[in-house]
Amino acid sequence: MVDADQTFVIVGGGLAGAKAAETLRAEGFTGRVILICDERDHPYERPPLSKGYLLGKEERDSVFVHEPTWYANHDVELHLGQTVDAIDRTAKTVRFGEDGTVVRYDKLLLATGAEPRRLDIPGTDLAGVHHLRRLAHAERLKGVLAALGRDNGHLVIAGAGWIGLEVAAAAREYGAEVTVVEPEPTPLHGVLGPELGQLFAELHREHGVRFCFGARLTEIVGQDGMVLAARTDDGEEQPAHDVLAAIGAAPRVSLAEAAGLELADRAHGGGIVVDDRLRTSDPDIYAAGDVAAFPHALFDARLRVEHWANALNGGPAAARAMLGQEVVYDRVPYFFSDQYDLGMEYSGWAPPGSYDEVVIRGDAGKREFIAFWVKDHRVLAGMNVNVWDVTEPIQALIRSQAQVSTESLADPHVPLESLVP
Repeated sequence: MVDADQTFVIVGGGLAGAKAAETLRAEGFTGRVILICDERDHPYERPPLSKGYLLGKEERDSVFVHEPTWYANHDVELHLGQTVDAIDRTAKTVRFGEDGTVVRYDKLLLATGAEPRRLDIPGTDLAGVHHLRRLAHAERLKGVLAALGRDNGHLVIAGAGWIGLEVAAAAREYGAEVTVVEPEPTPLHGVLGPELGQLFAELHREHGVRFCFGARLTEIVGQDGMVLAARTDDGEEQPAHDVLAAIGAAPRVSLAEAAGLELADRAHGGGIVVDDRLRTSDPDIYAAGDVAAFPHALFDARLRVEHWANALNGGPAAARAMLGQEVVYDRVPYFFSDQYDLGMEYSGWAPPGSYDEVVIRGDAGKREFIAFWVKDHRVLAGMNVNVWDVTEPIQALIRSQAQVSTESLADPHVPLESLVP
């Protein structure tokens, strides 16, 4: 069968889906490309939603992956505001949820992403309770933060992960009062560990953020549909005009589950099980981005990565695999964050219990340093804070699995490149 006779369907209009469509055309695929997006906005990137766009430093149009005309110009059939409610693997079709339209596919890519976890407590139906995942959420929250800043209003954030901290930083820049409620003893506890988590706590405290560690929200108190306060399980009540739930995200697997595709254990992050070509348990269906749980030989684990770089690189990798090219998806996980005057990049994978020690190169007190998570003298992950142009050697060091002395890692006079064999 020649390309022109084939139909490739992509479900999910985020960065992974849009980059997959782009790659199919760039690689010379001449068949039908159908991209189905459940939002009415054209595919966009998510980092600006909690960073530049939320702060008013980036224009709305800057978040989109392509110009709106790109899709028609490249013969990509874009269906906005549409959902897929069923996959028939035997007939190789997908069915649209709105009007029941059925489309046949030769290859199918699931790039359905993730959705915010919801607070299961009284009061979440109040008007001042927010989530941040979509452009519409960011637009709404942007106005909320500006109003809180003007009126000396108070924002309570449930969760001290990356989204919670970035929104806290944005809210303080607008002038809002901010309290963050987090069950762990430090921010980012499960990602960075206690020492570096404490660094982020100090950063935010310096900018006026209050933390309630070791606590969870139990109720959002309101009147006439509006938020008045947030109660925690330690018996405290925090004043609040608005509440942001930033307690993580869950992979959107219901479509895959209904189709009988293999899923990863939810206790280990969930997602759709794929091989190193991003192919699911059905050889004609692939998955990429936040929803894909892929094997990584370097870390001897199955990973599901909810970060921009994974969508940016995973979508194109899946597209090439769909075209029959030899693909091994083994990118070193990477993400970045900007909070106040702190910028950081993180490469690698070092969950709690996987490493022996954290080695610091530079001055953590001045927040200009590189942290290395080390196991058996091998670097599992590295985070550069206000130190730039080091991601490439950090990733090379991780990939090399070379044994490195603690002294060499900690010494800023030893070039990182010299540690890579």
